[in-house]
Amino acid sequence: MTPPPPQTRIGHVHLKVADLDRAIAFYSGVLGFEVQQRTGSGAAFLSAGGYHHHIGLNTWESLGASPPPRGHTGLYHTAILYPDRASLGAALARVLDAGISLDGAADHGVSEAVYLRDPDGNGVELYRDRPESDWPRDSSGRLTMDNAPLDLQALLAEATAIAAR
Repeated sequence: MTPPPPQTRIGHVHLKVADLDRAIAFYSGVLGFEVQQRTGSGAAFLSAGGYHHHIGLNTWESLGASPPPRGHTGLYHTAILYPDRASLGAALARVLDAGISLDGAADHGVSEAVYLRDPDGNGVELYRDRPESDWPRDSSGRLTMDNAPLDLQALLAEATAIAAR
């Protein structure tokens, strides 16, 4: 089998939600994604930077539904990649200012990540990658990712310092 080209990326995620306005309030109001299009009362498409959509939201099969119970299959989380540490810190500040609890935070060596849930219980990872040249590797060159604690206060302080400039 031929692997996909290295430039291949996951282009967007499309989520079933129970309440479209509530989901838009989270993904746009808290995380800052811009609504690019709203299709009636059943769907919306949001993005960063004017792209057609990074996040699709719909209630076509889920209006008023409850989240899937723990222990069932489904999406573990949507990972949103920020371009740098300060941007990740600013996103974390918005999440905390909105009163949203974190499920966790980790320094993976290759990246720094915070984990939370959207209003429908979907897992969300906010993260930034370190430069590939800084990724931890063993003597054979294989990645040695970690799950070390992430210093959230330092992350927030960096975002605050950048914003103050």
